[in-house]
Amino acid sequence: MLRFFLYRVALLIPTFIGVSIVAFAFIRLLPGDPIMLLAGERGMSAERYQELQAVYGFDRPYLVQYFDYAWGILQGDFGQSIVTKRPVLEEFFTLFPATIELSLCAIILAVGIGIPAGVLAAVKRGSWLDQTIMGAALTGYSMPIFWWGLLLIIFFSGTLGWTPVSGRISLLYYFEPVTGFMLIDSLLSGQAGAFKSAVSHLILPTVVLATIPLAVIARQTRSAMLEVLGEDYVRTARSKGLAPRRVIGLHALRNALIPVVTTIGLQVGVLLAGAILTETIFSWPGIGKWMVDSVFKRDYAVVQGGLLLIASLIMIVNLLVDVLYGLINPRIRK
Repeated sequence: MLRFFLYRVALLIPTFIGVSIVAFAFIRLLPGDPIMLLAGERGMSAERYQELQAVYGFDRPYLVQYFDYAWGILQGDFGQSIVTKRPVLEEFFTLFPATIELSLCAIILAVGIGIPAGVLAAVKRGSWLDQTIMGAALTGYSMPIFWWGLLLIIFFSGTLGWTPVSGRISLLYYFEPVTGFMLIDSLLSGQAGAFKSAVSHLILPTVVLATIPLAVIARQTRSAMLEVLGEDYVRTARSKGLAPRRVIGLHALRNALIPVVTTIGLQVGVLLAGAILTETIFSWPGIGKWMVDSVFKRDYAVVQGGLLLIASLIMIVNLLVDVLYGLINPRIRK
């Protein structure tokens, strides 16, 4: 198992280097000059422009800029935003709890509905219930996030007035953040109605972000369950007269969860990618909106550091999933 783990860790090194190159090149391939965008409509003199180019190192060759950037990463320095003048790591971990809170709620919703729906569809294979669940899953998977989000805002926020349009909590409430997680901080604040406001702001973004992972988990669960239900040990359990719930829950679902666990782990990347659009639509102050704003401002350090940090998080989660899969299924280690 140790050899399997070390092998997986070793694979992360070239992946990390490749991501750093992509992150460095991506923002520089976009049109626009960060110095001129920083100057705005006021403009600046040629001397001041050259001075700022030298300050931020943009006047040096790209290869030199990359190695300086990579050397800083090795020392734990992800650079400083040219807009806010704050370290990228500080901004990232300030906004990260908002994205984590949204992603956790989305994955809980996706797993809580997706697995039971997949099991039910497999047990009722070929029935109208199976076709309805799989049709809904296919629709949810195919639906563009930006369109789905705007549709929910128009209906639930605009027409019915049940949910807020944007933000994490009403402007009526103010308190110093303790954990960065609004649900927890609103409870700790002791202000009446703060927690309810935080929950109401979280509903629509959670539903939008959970839609695609929910559909994937439901389809994967159904596929795995159908494969397991045909195994000899399931037929043997049924022939012994065990209750159907026990056969499905203890014998079938337990083994069908092996590929489902992998699928759930891989949805972390989908959640973070979806969070970019979701946070932008709902003005959710998290990593996704921060990255989008930084791209428009050509904030090189933020885009580079943000992409690398997000990619590192996805790689770590995938590593944990690989290790967990190896523990569940020993054949994978070989």
